[in-house]
Amino acid sequence: MIRPYILAETNWNHLKDEQIDLAILPWGATEAHNYHLPYGTDNYQAQSMVESAAGISWERGKKVIVLPTIPYGVNTGQSDIYLDMNLNPSTQLAILKDLVTVLNRQGIYKLLLFNGHGGNNFKPIVRELGLLFPDMFISFCFFPPMLDKSKYFKEEGDHADEMETSLMLYLRPDLVLSKDKWGSGRAKKFKINAYNEGWAWAERRWSKVSSDTGIGNPEFASSEKGERFFNDVCEKLDELFCSLCNADLEDLYG
Repeated sequence: MIRPYILAETNWNHLKDEQIDLAILPWGATEAHNYHLPYGTDNYQAQSMVESAAGISWERGKKVIVLPTIPYGVNTGQSDIYLDMNLNPSTQLAILKDLVTVLNRQGIYKLLLFNGHGGNNFKPIVRELGLLFPDMFISFCFFPPMLDKSKYFKEEGDHADEMETSLMLYLRPDLVLSKDKWGSGRAKKFKINAYNEGWAWAERRWSKVSSDTGIGNPEFASSEKGERFFNDVCEKLDELFCSLCNADLEDLYG
């Protein structure tokens, strides 16, 4: 069945008389995820989440459209990991400038970037685009901080960890290798504590931090955990989508 809120699936027959309130752009990455998860993990997760949430919002009468997923992200710290694909932040800005030009010209003034990859940092890009397109309201969100992960998962991590492995076991189990192939996800930390404490930042050189490209132990992952986390994320996303559709851009603050 054609989903009218998915741009790649819908058609001109439907859209020629439609008036969209909110465009949603999933943005992922193509990179190694430990030994056992596919390179497209971030894309599968991001796209599945926004498509599911947008379906709920559409059923509630909200005029949302999900744009095709951008499958490449910023992987400047992984240049020596085989076939980890990289888009520089300046390239992301150029892509978004072109896409926002289309939306702005056609009167779709609300754009949400849904980030599925930790290496993407959209804040400075959104600032610059906001100056160039003053009529647009551009925002972004990143799904891992949306919920308290400790209520869903036993082990902490941030890449091919228990959370991501659980999500992929739920979304695409056919692409997850058997458990005997899973790496431990053991990772080194900076010797300079300021970077570990979070008030100073430096890019991690991935191959010096992790031997299997994972950061976080996936051992206790399960499809059931992934399903529960996925559904709760989608519920919160639906709330955001609906709020953005309802928002008056001239009256955002109170």
